[in-house]
Amino acid sequence: MNWARPCTVFWFPERVVVPNRKEYPWYHRSYNRVPTIDQCYTDDPVCFFEANEQWIRDRQVDREIVNILRQRWRDCAFYEGVDAPVKCVELQKISEDAETNFFIKYGDLSAYANVKDCYMKQKHRMLWERRHGPVGTGMKTEQ
Repeated sequence: MNWARPCTVFWFPERVVVPNRKEYPWYHRSYNRVPTIDQCYTDDPVCFFEANEQWIRDRQVDREIVNILRQRWRDCAFYEGVDAPVKCVELQKISEDAETNFFIKYGDLSAYANVKDCYMKQKHRMLWERRHGPVGTGMKTEQ
């Protein structure tokens, strides 16, 4: 009987194939970043489409992050019960900050908004802050 054959059958995948295989979860797909809308030329519809798809993916990721943080805070409050106002303050603050930042970026946009609408919102906010000071601090005083 020749015992060399089973050894080579197991040796090659274990020593060559598996160490050189890139391991990643099957459900994770990595997308390359594309140019944003402000980097696109005005006559480039493909760039507009790619920027819009990138913005949609970013919005979905941001929405999922907000949902995860909110769920962590709710789980902490449910687990701690009456001690939740003391023990879950940090999670509550993190969740509220994430919701605030999400609303700053995507709030007041319709469900059918695109990257151009979001870019215009950002531009108008920057112009307003230049004229009146940061949002939430009151009107800018004359100096």
